[in-house]
Amino acid sequence: MRFARQSYQPLPIQVEPAHTRKQMLAGYAIAAGGSALFSSKAIFIKLAYGSAPELDPMTLLAIRMGLAVPIYILIAIWAFRSPKTPRPSHITKRHYFAAGAMGLLGYYVASILDFTGLLYLTAQLERLILFTYPAFVMVLGAMFFGKRIRVAGLVSMLIAYSGLAVIFARGSIASGEHVLLGSLMVFGAAFSFAIFQLIAGKQIKIFGSALFTCMAMICAGFGILTHFAVESVITGQFERLHQPKEIWLLGAGIAVVATLIPSFMINIALGRIGAQAVAVVGMVSPLATILLAVTLLNEPFGFVDGLGTGLAIFGIGLFTWFAQRDRKIPTASPAD
Repeated sequence: MRFARQSYQPLPIQVEPAHTRKQMLAGYAIAAGGSALFSSKAIFIKLAYGSAPELDPMTLLAIRMGLAVPIYILIAIWAFRSPKTPRPSHITKRHYFAAGAMGLLGYYVASILDFTGLLYLTAQLERLILFTYPAFVMVLGAMFFGKRIRVAGLVSMLIAYSGLAVIFARGSIASGEHVLLGSLMVFGAAFSFAIFQLIAGKQIKIFGSALFTCMAMICAGFGILTHFAVESVITGQFERLHQPKEIWLLGAGIAVVATLIPSFMINIALGRIGAQAVAVVGMVSPLATILLAVTLLNEPFGFVDGLGTGLAIFGIGLFTWFAQRDRKIPTASPAD
């Protein structure tokens, strides 16, 4: 079974494979830049929380989706009109409903848990927890989809989680009064995205990667905006969108800089250097988060944090290598 890399292919772009050394190097640079920008999402969120201590996750999510949904609608129109988009004759309302439901699971639920978890976690720890989400795919695939858990994959994930255990035991990036609560929420986000990965493949084959991703994001966006509106009515807090300009700019950063632009970049890199190379280059994601978190957020990063992070990245790196060799487990990063 091949898992869809929809977070890497949201746009109907045709890119020619690299034929020269210069084109290859450019492809690797674009992949690294896209992975780094994807990892900046937590940085934008933490900056927003720091700029406005009264800001709640649903308000920030509403700002993000309010800015992102119109863009995804335009991309969906582009994808629908593109000759590259599959147009099977058997598409029914049930298929559209299923795509929307998957969007609510993969992006609505995961986003709420992730944004809320970041109230209590450092950006570095959040990225590492999300980075290990393929373990959930492996276990759930074995439990409900008849997939085998390979020894190599199991050992790789044990190494990755031993890194997290080291950080939780002694690391400075895992300190805080509610770090356990925040971690459980981010693990929940990874869990929901893993389920999304497991069940989305059929719908992507029906609609094509670009159109399916847009429909999923649009439905998740409307779900979040509806949630925000109902919550505002119930609580009477209608002024929550009256945020300072910097919060709107940071929300735009989450929607565009940390989501849309890297989607273009990763898509181009996929066409240039292939999925395996992009997956390997994606290992820079937690490293980019460390650099940005230490530089922009003044988060700590000590020897124990480095040891745990190194083990986690090494474990995921092995997992990615075995995944690409067997082509049975996903290597894409969540782009919630």
